[in-house]
Amino acid sequence: MTASSVTSPGTAQVETTATQATAIKVPGCRSVPAPASRAGEEVSKPTGQLDPARNYTVQLATNCGPIVIQLAVKEAPKTTASFVHLVQTGYYNGLTFHRVVPGFVIQGGDPNGNGSGGPTWQVVEPPPANLHYTNGVVAMAKSSSAPAGASGSQFFIVVGPSANLPPEYALVGRVISGQSAADAISHAPTEASAEGGEASKPRVPMVIEHATLSVR
Repeated sequence: MTASSVTSPGTAQVETTATQATAIKVPGCRSVPAPASRAGEEVSKPTGQLDPARNYTVQLATNCGPIVIQLAVKEAPKTTASFVHLVQTGYYNGLTFHRVVPGFVIQGGDPNGNGSGGPTWQVVEPPPANLHYTNGVVAMAKSSSAPAGASGSQFFIVVGPSANLPPEYALVGRVISGQSAADAISHAPTEASAEGGEASKPRVPMVIEHATLSVR
């Protein structure tokens, strides 16, 4: 999948990459080294289904604290099954939030670490037409040319009252614990990429150390 992003109104899409500036401290976050590059890493295509009668949550252990996501299995069965597959294969472990915009979103899940990567396959599941991307909503990022509801591995978490986006981004679920960790990530100091544009590349690593699934 090519460059994937959710674009804020009036803001150009840019590619970002994790860097490390050891002197910079982010309140609420541990300083950690930049993870090893996993550029170009592939993963098998999801084939399983989730049981809509069960409750699925994913915990993202980050260097700013845990973020727990309740998956919207009934509303988005294909997207959530794909997200679970990526969690269970360990795909998200050691990846970063490569794009942070205070009051808008934090975006991660790219093995290239700059907004350009993801698996070679994609899942397409248009989100509910009445979906609003409000605080804590988790959805999949996509390129502007991809169809509504297309997703690979990149996802975003809304960190403002509302992202004011059209219902084009596949629904994953909602943060039920740890929104403060997502907010801390969103306040990491940023800079523009070498190509210029939006200054949303964290100057210190914002890392998904582990992603784990719980089913009840």
